Amino acid sequence: MPYRRLPNTDAARIKAMRTALERGKEIPPYELDYSAKNMVRIQRFLPLFEHNIQLQRQSQKSQTKKDKDYYEIQHKAKIYMTHFIRVMNMAIARGELPKEIRSFYGLDIDDSTVPLFNTDAELIKIGQQVINGEEERLRRGGSPITNPTIAVVKVWFEKYLDQYRFHQTISKRTMDYSEKIVGMRKEADSIILDTWNEIEESFRSYPSNYRKSACEHYGLVYFYRKGEVKQIA
Repeated sequence: MPYRRLPNTDAARIKAMRTALERGKEIPPYELDYSAKNMVRIQRFLPLFEHNIQLQRQSQKSQTKKDKDYYEIQHKAKIYMTHFIRVMNMAIARGELPKEIRSFYGLDIDDSTVPLFNTDAELIKIGQQVINGEEERLRRGGSPITNPTIAVVKVWFEKYLDQYRFHQTISKRTMDYSEKIVGMRKEADSIILDTWNEIEESFRSYPSNYRKSACEHYGLVYFYRKGEVKQIA
């Protein structure tokens, strides 16, 4: 005997509910092979489910498109920040600046390594320290570090911060839609299961071949096991 398989994708869930709903509109309510209660559930739920899936896909598409811009500007900000610290370290190595100026930037005065900025948190924290520190050092009469200047570094850092905030916003929105869809899938599965059970029950007394065909007309999906397929073939 074939076995029934419940939908396991959003497209299959939508198709299952839509087929049952369309079938319900084709025949009088008293001839419908599932309850009016479940028909109302489908009518209420299906448009909301489709709409939220569409919103989720649009948000994911927008995020993917904007991610490219975000990572490009993030990379630029890292390069300028890295080059500024590297130039500062080279000036110290040449004896043009004292090593103590590293303290302005929140860096260890005896450490000449350049931070890797592996995370956004590191880039934001150290980047802000470096910008604030250089501006403070200049206010105290220090000679500016050039190529790049802190002004150029700040331009790219602020561009990055704008992109970072937008990236966080759109990522959260996509996550919110995804979490909502997870909950809606559970409701969709419940509706489909109840509806399919009622449909199968209404044809329970009919011969197996007719029962299978009638249920499939309502959108139920059946599969034959491997041995059964060979036997029928």
